[in-house]
Amino acid sequence: MFDEIPTSRPNTPLLDQVNSPADLRKLKKEQLPKFVRELREYMLFSVGQTGGHFGAGLGVIELTVALHYLYNTPEDRIVWDVGHQAYPHKILTGRRDALLNIRQENGISGFPKREESEYDTFGVGHSSTSIGAALGMSLASRLLHSQRKAVAVIGDGAMSAGMAFEALNHAGDVKADMLVILNDNEMSISKPVGALSSYFARMWASKTYDHIRKGGQKVFSGLPSALEELARKAEEHMKGLVSPATMFEELGFNYIGPIDGHDMDHLLTTINNMKDRSGPQFLHIITKKGKGFEPAEGDPIGFHAISKIEQDGPNDTPKKNLPKYCNIFGKWICDAAEHDSQLVAITPAMKEGSDLIAFAERFPTRYFDVAIAEQHAVTLAAGMACDGLKPVVAIYSTFLQRAYDQLIHDVALQNLDVLFAIDRAGLVGEDGPTHAGAYDLSYLRCIPNMVIMAPSDEDECRKMLQTGYEYQGPAAVRYPRGTGRGIEIENTLETIKIGEARTLHTGHSDILICSFGRPTYDALQAANHLDATLLDMRFVKPLDEAALLNHQHAKLIVTVEENAIMGGAGSAVSEFLLANNINVPTLHIGLPDQYEEHASHGAMLKRIRLDADGIEQQIKQKLEQI
Repeated sequence: MFDEIPTSRPNTPLLDQVNSPADLRKLKKEQLPKFVRELREYMLFSVGQTGGHFGAGLGVIELTVALHYLYNTPEDRIVWDVGHQAYPHKILTGRRDALLNIRQENGISGFPKREESEYDTFGVGHSSTSIGAALGMSLASRLLHSQRKAVAVIGDGAMSAGMAFEALNHAGDVKADMLVILNDNEMSISKPVGALSSYFARMWASKTYDHIRKGGQKVFSGLPSALEELARKAEEHMKGLVSPATMFEELGFNYIGPIDGHDMDHLLTTINNMKDRSGPQFLHIITKKGKGFEPAEGDPIGFHAISKIEQDGPNDTPKKNLPKYCNIFGKWICDAAEHDSQLVAITPAMKEGSDLIAFAERFPTRYFDVAIAEQHAVTLAAGMACDGLKPVVAIYSTFLQRAYDQLIHDVALQNLDVLFAIDRAGLVGEDGPTHAGAYDLSYLRCIPNMVIMAPSDEDECRKMLQTGYEYQGPAAVRYPRGTGRGIEIENTLETIKIGEARTLHTGHSDILICSFGRPTYDALQAANHLDATLLDMRFVKPLDEAALLNHQHAKLIVTVEENAIMGGAGSAVSEFLLANNINVPTLHIGLPDQYEEHASHGAMLKRIRLDADGIEQQIKQKLEQI
């Protein structure tokens, strides 16, 4: 057990010998406990150097070692769900030293990524995809007459999503040769590991039991169907006494477990017995998130991810303690709930990230965490709105994508009174393209009945949340990750007029800059240098059409947004100009038509010229063309 993160590279002689799973398979079984300890210590050190996802990876070290030790990877396929837990996998697959640059610019990704390694069999970042992907690989192996095996590792709450059960249902129906491992770390459907359940798990996974089971099936096949069904039910009920087996057995899986996911011998024996079996297999293991690091074991949520451990320098000065945008939301929703008993909060497992902690404590009966089930979260809100409640759905931009049909069909089509508080809008730095909120303006703008707001600073964010809440119909406020600029927040429940922009700078160069959301103050710097007029548009839908008409004789109209240029806020401006026969040169500045790889947020903005200097230079280049 470790109680602190090492700040210097630990001594790992056994780990240093392993540069691939093939090297791992050369080790003797008796060496694996020492190897596991070295791997855990190295992961503690490396994540301390870079920051990143932490607890989930510590919890699957034994499982990661067992899988690569027993399976012929990369020929055999291991699919990691979400990817938070894949750091040990990366260390074992030739990226031990590269882990010291994980999530940094030009470093490796924080998630499995197919272009990065042949061992990363499926790119992930969103949850609950592993079973479906592994099923696809299993069926491909069947159709191509390959001997390749497929394993899905799912856990950390991902079993709560409907996608996982859709894939389980299909796998059982087609009798796929695959193994699903439920890494139950008390973020899912945890059940205590007792002596009886462990005993039965070992028995059910044994080759002897499997032989008896198959022999029994042959015997009963000659008897009336009622007796055969009785024998099957008897086995299910025996398993159901000590484990949650019945549900998975009913889906067509042979269920084994639960077993201790940190018992190396037990893991090796069980997985080795299961890996060559035909048909869908389900192994339920119990692990501890943050295993081996005492603070993380005590606070698995707090240590889900950590920041880089900074070394204090002699000239370091304290950083200004600014609230994050999610903190602004968390404070507003508590204040609004005090004034309106109809307000309810819904989130798909994002209580901490969305800062609903205080709300959940103060208004427990009005707080609904639906787990990782974005589609259900939106339809639940729709149902509540139908019967007089006022739901606020706190969700990340990248995760709202998963509930797009429900947003259109269940909320907007019925013009229901739901507010979407959309966090992590725009680029998200080190988490990279899987978590970037790059498309919400584009996919929201085309939906009828929606009101869409993008705050440029902290005070505007609070006012927009209240405005969206008081609006009778579907509304969305999209705000970025991290902190703002330090603008003073008026802690009132004041609103702003829907569809009204504000002028932040009046210039004399006949250049109009229309900015939406976070880039506004960078655009303001450019406007000052170019003597341009800057409108903080505030609303993507409805646009302030009167403000645009007032500048219809401009020399150049520029739009700036931290969203995909294609179909975004700039497109809305061009559509308005075209519809009103206003022939003015335009320049749209935003996210280009490509996935932006991870780096710091500032580095990403500079790279795509969405910082103050980049905005100014793009405008100057456009002026030269006209």
